[in-house]
Amino acid sequence: MSEERRRQIGESDAPVEDELKESFDKTITEGAERLHRTLRTILVTGIFGGFEIGLGIMAYLAVLDETGNELLAGLAFGVGLVALLLAHSELFTENFLMPVGAVIAKEGSLAQLAKLWGGTLVANLAGGWVFVWIIMQAFPQWSATVSESAHHYVDAPFSLQTAALAVLGGSTITLMSRMQQGTEDDVARIVATMIGGFLLAGLQLFHSILDSLLIFGAIQSGADIDYGQWIGWFGYTLLFNMLGGLVLVTLLRLVRTKELIKERRDEAPEDSEALHEG
Repeated sequence: MSEERRRQIGESDAPVEDELKESFDKTITEGAERLHRTLRTILVTGIFGGFEIGLGIMAYLAVLDETGNELLAGLAFGVGLVALLLAHSELFTENFLMPVGAVIAKEGSLAQLAKLWGGTLVANLAGGWVFVWIIMQAFPQWSATVSESAHHYVDAPFSLQTAALAVLGGSTITLMSRMQQGTEDDVARIVATMIGGFLLAGLQLFHSILDSLLIFGAIQSGADIDYGQWIGWFGYTLLFNMLGGLVLVTLLRLVRTKELIKERRDEAPEDSEALHEG
């Protein structure tokens, strides 16, 4: 179908399908809103994001300790991501598609993106560390379970396999965000969120925030793991999470909507960068 014909039969005059146009507008609008938050708002939202992922960790450990089944525990972990969705908090790896799209569309700046990423990452880890500490004080009987889970990550040598697991971890959470943006139906959004949680935790994909909380819990409960081992694992996992989210999902999505991005950029004022910084 030609671009002209698509414009004629669609409800809008956009050069892509109407549903894609609506999703694009939501993505850019939400991305711009995130970019323009103050540092205080970013930190508070990120801390709550760490708390809510901690809820998922609590559910995950409860089921894993009782059943020993990673897949069932992965389903339970989804409650943390649902809490994250409904409470409008944020996870670092959710901030790839929407904010990056907003920057490309001249709705924000690279400096704002760096502030959002850095603030959310630190706040997620800090909030998660505190929440997991509370969990381990409340449920010390889970110590062996959380230690075994943490060793799965920190003991894994860097290899093509672990890099691929981290790429899949980043792309899965970014695709989950994309699916959430693709519908107004709350039930569909929750289903997409539960799918994301199941894949991340049930398949033990490498995820910089989720798995860090498991490692923190193991350290806090006295396992033979230290923060140096966590840093070594965290460094490459974070890098490949970003590659997975930015290259496998965000870049392809931006290519698919390049006509819309061009229109949005053309509409932006020439001094938009200065306005965003101000």
